[in-house]
Amino acid sequence: MKLGIKEIEQIIPHRHPFLLVDYIEELEPGVGAVGYKCVTFHEDFFRGHFPQEPVMPGVLTVEALAQVGAVAILSLEENRGKTAYFGGIKNCRFRGKIVPGDKVKLETKIIKSKGAIGVGKAVASVDGNIVVTAELTFAISNPKEEGE
Repeated sequence: MKLGIKEIEQIIPHRHPFLLVDYIEELEPGVGAVGYKCVTFHEDFFRGHFPQEPVMPGVLTVEALAQVGAVAILSLEENRGKTAYFGGIKNCRFRGKIVPGDKVKLETKIIKSKGAIGVGKAVASVDGNIVVTAELTFAISNPKEEGE
């Protein structure tokens, strides 16, 4: 199942400039997803990170991986309209840089899920080279219930 920006925006609440996934190439609801971020020189964060040598901040790569995981978990019928929040980040490793012109492959597989809590194993790569790995814990919540 392939998803473009409009379909992704129907699943997760993120919007430009914080929507960090351009498209989803593979999706198995509740199991995992593979998405891509096509990094251009015009990304807002490059103005300050770093002007002389533009590098995508590692924490934004982790966020992009989390967004791909959120698409996978929030695609389940019982989670539609809910939000997946960060619950934790474990064993995160940065192994390379992401620079303008890179097409970043973002893979997140749900490895544990119990109730509203789950864990995803996430890998970001560029041209087959791994640049980030992490274990991401998420908590699913209904935004409407939070305000009550």
